[in-house]
Amino acid sequence: MAQSIRLDTVRKEFTTLGKTHVAVDDISLEIPAGSFTTLVGPSGCGKTTTLRMLAGLETPTAGRIHFGDDDVTDLPPQKRNVSMVFQSIALYPHMSVRENIGYGLKIHGVPKGKRDEKIEEAARVLQIEEQLEKMPAELSGGQQQRVALGGAFVQDPEVLLLDEPMSDLDAKLKSELRVEIQRLHQELDTTIVYVTHDQTEAMTMSDRVVLLREGHVAQFDPPRTLFHRPQSEYVASFIGTPSTNLLRCSVTDADGTATVEGHGIRVPVGSQLDAHLGNTVTLGIRPQYLSPSAGDIRFTVTAEVVEPLGTESVVHGKTTDGTRVDVVSPEVDDVQPGDELTVGFDREDCYIFGADGETICFGDDLAANQTQVP
Repeated sequence: MAQSIRLDTVRKEFTTLGKTHVAVDDISLEIPAGSFTTLVGPSGCGKTTTLRMLAGLETPTAGRIHFGDDDVTDLPPQKRNVSMVFQSIALYPHMSVRENIGYGLKIHGVPKGKRDEKIEEAARVLQIEEQLEKMPAELSGGQQQRVALGGAFVQDPEVLLLDEPMSDLDAKLKSELRVEIQRLHQELDTTIVYVTHDQTEAMTMSDRVVLLREGHVAQFDPPRTLFHRPQSEYVASFIGTPSTNLLRCSVTDADGTATVEGHGIRVPVGSQLDAHLGNTVTLGIRPQYLSPSAGDIRFTVTAEVVEPLGTESVVHGKTTDGTRVDVVSPEVDDVQPGDELTVGFDREDCYIFGADGETICFGDDLAANQTQVP
């Protein structure tokens, strides 16, 4: 049965050559039972170390880990009902697919009849029924990864841990396996914790996403919340492709109304930014919210590179003062490098970040008060 996971101020330190490095810095999280939660972030942010502590492969320097009501902090891996799939595909080359999937069941003494039943069910879900009698060397990379997944989930784990299982696969196989893993989650009564550096995987597969930064939780929310309501400039710039446009602006007093100005942009913001008058803030606009026909807040971009993506194109350009800006729209297909392009956005589609990088307000908050703003 799926278990909830709770981390209470979990910390992990490593000491090398007399120097202490903090890999995970007092993380507290509550992951619901049966959910699919992804840990994402750049290299070195602590996501794999956190996963290894959940598996029992690392012991926290401080803090406690609970599965449901049970404190598992000091339990070895074999005493936690956990399965783990590693980044490197670890299959026994001398065993068939059937034997690889069922190996964990065999060493736990599951009778052959029951074992075969579970193996064949796993193969059906992962669409490798025709591969059961083959050897690993006869399989593609995607099929090998499916075998590794099958070996993990036939053991009916309460918690299934996946450590970048698709990092070595090509784009097509990644796309296929993303769907397979989501189907697998629907079939299983287990809590999945998935680690990746690929924010596309995190956003498309998860119920909830933990974005980490230097061992800290930057934000823990459903994917849509991270995309639409980032709590900081870091979150806004990490989540989304291309990255959020970040424009340094000033908060000025325009005829008694606080206004964010810069790069040919003027965004009336009203009383919400009165405390920031005279300060520099950052205006964030996602490239998908900019287009020639969008909004009444408009400015000019000079195109430098244009990438056609089929149904839309990406214009990589710069503002009048040279600040980089990306535009994603089906309306820019005929734009050429060197062209000047006037684009716009709606006030509700921007973010405003303070000097500390934290979000001051969201555009929809500004839009809700627009009757107060000239």
